[in-house]
Amino acid sequence: MRRFLQLVGIVLLAAAAWLAWSLAVPKRPSVPRVAGQTGPATVLLRPGWSSRRIATELKNQGVIRSANAFMLLHAVRLRRLKAGEYLFDQAQSAIQVYDRLARGDIYFHNVIVPEGLNMFDIAGAIEAAGLGSGDDFLRVAEDPAMVRDIDPQAHSLEGYLFPDTYRFTRAQTMQDIATEMVRRFRQKARELDLIPPPGAAPDAGHEADFVHRTVTMASIVEKETGAPEERATVAGVYYNRLQRHIALQADPSVIYASLLDGRYTGQIHRSDLEANSPYNTYKFPGLPPGPICNPGEASLKAALHPANTGYLYFVSDNNGHHRFAATLDEHEKNVLAYRRAVAGNANR
Repeated sequence: MRRFLQLVGIVLLAAAAWLAWSLAVPKRPSVPRVAGQTGPATVLLRPGWSSRRIATELKNQGVIRSANAFMLLHAVRLRRLKAGEYLFDQAQSAIQVYDRLARGDIYFHNVIVPEGLNMFDIAGAIEAAGLGSGDDFLRVAEDPAMVRDIDPQAHSLEGYLFPDTYRFTRAQTMQDIATEMVRRFRQKARELDLIPPPGAAPDAGHEADFVHRTVTMASIVEKETGAPEERATVAGVYYNRLQRHIALQADPSVIYASLLDGRYTGQIHRSDLEANSPYNTYKFPGLPPGPICNPGEASLKAALHPANTGYLYFVSDNNGHHRFAATLDEHEKNVLAYRRAVAGNANR
């Protein structure tokens, strides 16, 4: 009997030692990277997964030593383990891993969306951040349903994916990502009185296409100038041309037409200026059918509050700004000055 009790004691001590080793001794993630080397583990835990599946996934990714020991810990603590993406890049015990999951210490991918990116650019940034396929994002962005209430004429989410720095996880869907960008647009648009607060009636003083036209104009302004002090003046030029039924002749809209057709090569060609796309503002008067990029706050302000000038033309000064003119003669002189500046720089 004594020998049996001793044997039981040895087994219990061994089990306790194994459990302590499995749960309390830090373990470095051991996900194979290249031959003979391991690296950090990134583990994606989906919503709705059971604690058993979570433990198995952690074990398979080399984060913990034993799924069974992890389940014993969970049976004692009974805390809710939060779904999301987790990065394990240093040695941690299974207890520390468990506590991280209970806290929801989720790993986020930063996605920087500068002013002026179009939805194709944003799709590329999302894919580069490791959040999924850019094509999957574009399929969501091409559906305007989530902005129909503020822009019934929208053809896509272009113009409404607000420029900002975002933090997403791979547990979020492309729909979630687009929704957050549109939410930021709505927040900023309410601050600027572009759209009414939630639950408020539409502004009776605005035409039905007010938001559509304003965001479209802001997107053109955004692409035309990077100089903040010029934006309201550029907007004023285009509004003046619209009032006088003069074609906008905005190069960025021609580029966007080429992008939509999949033929943009980095330069505008004569064939682009002759294309039958409604985004070709050289050939078709008025605003294009919708935004050509996603404008930031400053360009939205410029479209809402354009400068009151008599200008109808502008051209680059080859130094980051533009020269503005009220007459074609003035404009042609400015164009000549631009060409001389370009030639002078080329000869240096």
